Amino acid sequence: MIELIFWPLLAALVLSGIHVYLGLQVVMRGVIFVDLALAQVAALGSAVGIVMGLDHDSSMSYLLALGFTFMGSALFAYVRSSKQKIPQEAIIGITYVVCAAAMILLFSKSAEGSEHLNHLLVGSILFVAPETIGLTAILYAVIGTFHWKYRQQFLLVSQFHVVGEKLGQSARYWDFLFYVTLGFVVTNSVKIAGVLLVFSFLIIPTVAAIIYQDSIRGRLIFGWVFSIVGSLLGMFVSLMLDVPMGAAIVVTFGAMLAISGIYKVITR
Repeated sequence: MIELIFWPLLAALVLSGIHVYLGLQVVMRGVIFVDLALAQVAALGSAVGIVMGLDHDSSMSYLLALGFTFMGSALFAYVRSSKQKIPQEAIIGITYVVCAAAMILLFSKSAEGSEHLNHLLVGSILFVAPETIGLTAILYAVIGTFHWKYRQQFLLVSQFHVVGEKLGQSARYWDFLFYVTLGFVVTNSVKIAGVLLVFSFLIIPTVAAIIYQDSIRGRLIFGWVFSIVGSLLGMFVSLMLDVPMGAAIVVTFGAMLAISGIYKVITR
């Protein structure tokens, strides 16, 4: 069993490292579903590539998904930085629903449509290749280093939502860079883990961390431990019950979050 989950667990470690950090900023911004919407936009780009005859793991398919994600990132950054009567969450929700429906329509006439749809939603982390993990680790290390170097700017812009201040010209620039880097991460992660698991890696460990920790450092450490332990338990559940690994990890995350919340209420 250990041999079966070695590479998936290593992939989960790589995903957890960057996703918990970005998820913390997403929650601070109050745009909880922006990552889910971007993941769905990336999946739509991949779906378009598949319909065009591109292989799911090809470079052209990846670039197409990345292009779709950049357009979504630009849209969300513009909506947040400008005065709009419509809340940003409404735009995010509409984007997610329309992209999900468009993906279903694209695969509706395909004999393998349901298989492609299932792959994009729950991923195939069980069969992730070592080369993919290595390239992903390098990409996330570069993005993580960039965020660490300019962490004050990114955190300050994320806190604009909390204090209710209007974004200035400089803040808009950093806000756009945040969405672009998030788009890179989401596009790459969807190919490995699928839409649902990417959202879970970004949000659920962060929410659990916020329940117990107040500092950013404490939340990051708690979120990383939560994500790794949840991934390991979900993988064991998947193998023991013979169910899809991605979905098993998502449900395990949800169960751990529920138990954490109940325990916090009882001990309070």
